[in-house]
Order: sequence, then structure tokens, then C-alpha cells
Amino acid sequence: MDRPRSYVIVIALALSSGACASTGATPRPFPTPAPSPAPAHPAPATAPRSGTPAPTGTAIGYSITGTALKLRGTPYRNGGSDPTGFDCSGFVRYVFAQHGVTVPRKVTEQYRAGHDVPAAQLEPGDLVFFTTVAPGASHVGIALGGDTFVHAPSTTGEVRIERLSAPYWSTRFVGARRVL
Repeated sequence: MDRPRSYVIVIALALSSGACASTGATPRPFPTPAPSPAPAHPAPATAPRSGTPAPTGTAIGYSITGTALKLRGTPYRNGGSDPTGFDCSGFVRYVFAQHGVTVPRKVTEQYRAGHDVPAAQLEPGDLVFFTTVAPGASHVGIALGGDTFVHAPSTTGEVRIERLSAPYWSTRFVGARRVL
């Protein structure tokens, strides 16, 4: 499935990095919440049996997105990294840690973790990065599948689902990484 041409152009510009949104700066204009779309992916076919290796790739991606979705509505808290409140990178780190996956704490470090993923090949659990408060990657979310991602969006927000194709996000998309 092809992504809109604008994603290709934006990805070509995704070679820089910047400060974490957890610096306290609030991006302007920040989008207002929209109704939360349902994730565009089916549940995994089967769960691993006891004694089998932990799921990898897409299977663990579904588990990670499930954990992230359970945290919808959690308030934003600058520097937050637990269910009492999250900033964007603290949210990502916490969700992945619940599955035994360690990711760095800061957006700029998360942007260097794992490997690049073209927007057309995003899978559930991939990290998606945006430029919001500084040039380069300054905000991060977790891809859910299809056109959606979940994130902790700002000092006035809460963990919620957004569309990658929304004008605010599509024009600020700088790249994606797979850490699984």
C-alpha cells in the first residue's frame, strides 16, 4: 500500500535531530484532540505457548500497541515516565519496558535506536518521529498500524491516538525507527 507522496518528501528531509519535547516547550499550534479512531490492525492470531520464545517483530508490536492503548487518557507531565503522567519519550520508554525492551530516554537518542523504517513499511510498535519544538526529531509516538499512532502530546494534552496523515503531523514527520 502506497503512502501519500508527501510522506516520501518528508522522509527525504528526515536526516537531522533536535531537542526532546520534554524540555517544557509546547509546540504551537498544537492540534486539538480528535475522536480516537480504532486501531487499523487485527489482533495476533495466537498467543505464544508457555515455554516458547517471546514474540518478535509484528507479534510483540501488537503487544506493545495494546499496552500503549491502555494508557490513553493519561495526562501529560513534563519529564513524566509513569502512569501518573508522561512526556512523549517517557511514554515510549515505559510502554516498551513493560515488554522487556529497553529504549533510551530522550527523543534524540530514541531517534538513533534501532533502524530506519520507510513510512510505507510501518508496523505496529515502530517509533514515529516529528519536528515540533526544535529542528529535527523533537517528538515521538508509537505506530499502531495503518494511518494511526499513539503518543503523549503536550503540557495541555493526554495520551491519545492521532492520524499520521493529519495536516499537523504529516508536515512535521521526520522519520520512523524499528527497535524490535
